[in-house]
Amino acid sequence: MTRKEALDDPQIAATAWGRFRRLMGWMALAGALCVVVALFLLYWWTGTLPLHMAIATILGVWLTFMLGTGLMALAFLSHGTGHDEHVIDRLKDEVPFDD
Repeated sequence: MTRKEALDDPQIAATAWGRFRRLMGWMALAGALCVVVALFLLYWWTGTLPLHMAIATILGVWLTFMLGTGLMALAFLSHGTGHDEHVIDRLKDEVPFDD
């Protein structure tokens, strides 16, 4: 009989994905705060912003922030659930290490 591990166990998966969603919700708010700061600084330096510049700033700052946060959160999710332990390194015997 094999034991369910990492995200294969529904209880562990529910807990991990709940924590991931909660983290991403807080990071979406932090990203919105970064957008407000970026818009304020641009307005302070340049004066009134054209509509297209404001839209591009909002989308660029928020999406970049969320992409970085999402990828890092997925890395933590993978490590925290033990999912990384199941990775097979097929090149470990072929690459020489100089210790």
